[in-house]
This record gives sequence, C-alpha cells and structure tokens, in this order.
Amino acid sequence: MNPLFQNALNCTPQKCPPIWFMRQAGRYHSHYQALRKKYGFMELCKNPELASEVALGPIEDFDFDVSIFFSDLLFPLEVLGMGLEYKPGPVLGWHLDDQNISKLKSVEEAIGGLQFQAEALKATRDKLPNDKSLIGFVGGAWTLFAYAVDGSHKGGLKKTKKRLPLFEPFCEIMIPLLIQNIKLQLDAGAEVVMLMDTAAGELSAGDFHKYLVPGFKKLLEIYPKKLAYYAKGVLADHINEDFLSLGWAGVGYDHRWDLRKRFNSKTLVQGNFDQQLLFQGFDDFKITTENYLNPFKELSPEQRAGWVCGLGHGILPETPEKNVKYFIDQTRAMFS
Repeated sequence: MNPLFQNALNCTPQKCPPIWFMRQAGRYHSHYQALRKKYGFMELCKNPELASEVALGPIEDFDFDVSIFFSDLLFPLEVLGMGLEYKPGPVLGWHLDDQNISKLKSVEEAIGGLQFQAEALKATRDKLPNDKSLIGFVGGAWTLFAYAVDGSHKGGLKKTKKRLPLFEPFCEIMIPLLIQNIKLQLDAGAEVVMLMDTAAGELSAGDFHKYLVPGFKKLLEIYPKKLAYYAKGVLADHINEDFLSLGWAGVGYDHRWDLRKRFNSKTLVQGNFDQQLLFQGFDDFKITTENYLNPFKELSPEQRAGWVCGLGHGILPETPEKNVKYFIDQTRAMFS
C-alpha cells in the first residue's frame, strides 16, 4: 500500500499528495501501444497476465503512487447477455428497450463471467511494488444504462432519457450485480473501488438525486468508505452535503471545480487538472503546471488533507509523455 494514498483516504494531513491519473494505462502510453500491436483490447482485459502488464507500465515509467487494474466498465453488460465487441470502440450486440429487458441474465448467471477481473487484480497486486496502492472500478448504473440504451454516453442521451422509467427495473438487476462485482474486486486486493459514472452529468440535479442516489445508498450500506465516486460535468447541486454524507471514501472532480472548496468534505478529493492542457508545448506547459499547483501550495497540509493529485478526466490519446512526467515530478518537487 502507498502511505500517501492511505493518508488521503483517511484525510491525514501530509506535505505531498499521492498522484494518480484516470486512464494512466492506456492509448497515450508507448508501453500500452507496444502491447496493443500484439494483442486485441479484449485479450488485454481478459488475460490476467496481460492486464497486469498494462497496469504496471505507467507505474514503472512515471512512478504513479496508485495503480488501477486494467479493464473496461462495460463488461457487466456483456455478462448480462448483451454481447460486446470493440471495433475499435465498444459495440453492444443489442440495445435495451421495454420489450427486451427480460432477456438480461440473472445476477447468479452473470457474475461468474467477471471472475477474470479478480484474477487481473491479483496478478496486478503481485507485480506492483509493495509501496504502491491498487484500486478497482465499476461503472455507475446510470452510465451502464446509457450505454445499454443509447450505445454510448454522448449527445445528450435522448433515447436513454426517453426510457427513463426503464431505469428502475434495470437497477433491480444491475445494482445486485455491481454489489457482487465490487465484492469480487475488494476480495482480490483492491483498496477502494471507484464508481465511474461518467454520464451522470447529463442529468439535472433533481433527477440525479431521485434516480441515482437510491442505488448509491444500497451500495454504500454494504461498502461504507470503500467506494469513491466520479462523474464528469456534475455540479455542486449534485455533489451536495447529503450526497457526501452517504458514506463515500471520496469523490473525483473534473476541471470545472475549485478543489480548494472541496477539502472540507472529510473525504478523499481526487483531481482535477484539465487533461486537455497536457497537449501544450513544453515551455507553456511548465508555466501552466506551476499556475495550477501554486494555489494548493498556499494551503497548509491540514487545509488540503485528502487530496489525490490528478486529472479532471481520463488522460487522452496522443498526450505527450514528457508532459505527464513533468507534471508528476514537479508536483513532488513543489510539495516535498
């Protein structure tokens, strides 16, 4: 376990934050690109040795404090019987509607299909240095619903919102499956599991609390302080005091937030450098990095307790590795 990450989870004041990027094991990285030339994406995810090799790459090359196991959030839909291919993006075999929801398999039938994730987590933990932390992740029920209905989470989710009444019966299957999936990951060595709910920002605050929070409560009743939450584009009316009091281990914030106003939440606070800025020329990027970090430097360790330094969303393809390395090294230099 990484002591800096454990301190962040416990909101223990410390000089230097742990560093972790969403999608740090992915298409921008030459290590991943070399493996991808040999293996298909599905094979990289489902072969535990390959998945662990992908996850280990950014730890070795950039010295992140935290590794996240390599997988994809759509596999619960696959094991429920919806099929899944990558061409190269994800394509489901069929889309969910009122007539075919009965085709979804039961949780008991489906959960065995996710055992490869436990094996990937175990293999990753075996390869990681002892001073690095390992986290798991699952997709949020709403984001999985959006993929199941719309085939993506882009474009305002017209079809998904049209079928909003279908979300409740979908959750009757998905929430129990996520409960089992989270257990599988925690038992395999994940220190915390991130609930990636990328599409939740497409909902109004009212619908967010009406439709999504009941499912969160069911998960957090079983796994208090073991789940962290991330959603792109949500606002303060979504992530309010009632939401934070549900029992989250922490929340990830995108670049639209001022993290200095979130450190009083008494949870892990992850984020939130704008990932698009990593494409700047190196000289400009050095200035941008300084400008981002300086306001945090002005805070005492007590004032920024819980911070996990990272991006506001996933690192993008073709991001210059030189800038990734500089951001990590400069953060450690400024806060050591």
